[in-house]
Amino acid sequence: MSGLFDVSQEVILITGASQGLGRQFARVLSAHGAAVALAARQTGKLKVLEEEIKAKGGRAAAVEMDVTSNASIARGLDAAEAALGPVTVLINNAGIAVEKLAVEQSEADWDAVIGANLKGAYFAATEVARRMIARKAPGNIINIASVLGFSVVKFISPYAISKAGVVQTTKALALELAANDIRVNALAPGYIDTDINHDVWATPAGEKLIKRIPQRRVGRDSDLDGAILLLASNASRYMTGSVVTVDGGFLLT
Repeated sequence: MSGLFDVSQEVILITGASQGLGRQFARVLSAHGAAVALAARQTGKLKVLEEEIKAKGGRAAAVEMDVTSNASIARGLDAAEAALGPVTVLINNAGIAVEKLAVEQSEADWDAVIGANLKGAYFAATEVARRMIARKAPGNIINIASVLGFSVVKFISPYAISKAGVVQTTKALALELAANDIRVNALAPGYIDTDINHDVWATPAGEKLIKRIPQRRVGRDSDLDGAILLLASNASRYMTGSVVTVDGGFLLT
């Protein structure tokens, strides 16, 4: 059992790694021995994280990648593989939200959210899969979905729609890629306290939302550590097309 969650032989590319959940995924996976390629549009924060991981004895490389551009995805993968070796695990974490009522969302808002969250996840996954197939190597793709792929709240309809699409992307690619020994699963977090939303939880709206969570608390980013280790390691070798929710029971309500 000691090696069940071993990721020490993995090269893991994480999109949206400069902050929030992506940064936490990079930290926990590198702490467990994985080499991590840190991808985002802006590399300033990535370089800081790269140096932090290296200072602790880990292997990391910061690479520029805009997931809304297929050419940028390919260039980022080339850079990651030149630095660390062939990518064996992809974590599709990059994503954004635009907070407006649906009738106020513009076409540009829609394109930005769907482009980053859904189009980006699909084409990053397919580019990585093509490379795995060409190497005749097994692989692992983890899409970061959301409980809002199954439920909805006001003001972020394109986000919820995109995450529902990520769930279906996971299932569709899992079916097509299983014969190539590439598994595709998703992690669907609930409400997690991050740098971006930290101040929200002390507001009346945040407190009201917390009351909808059966565990009566918002999640910590470390609450996802076990799930990401499960999905990134061979502990999940017979899982594909699965969606793992980590939400304090939110969807039960």
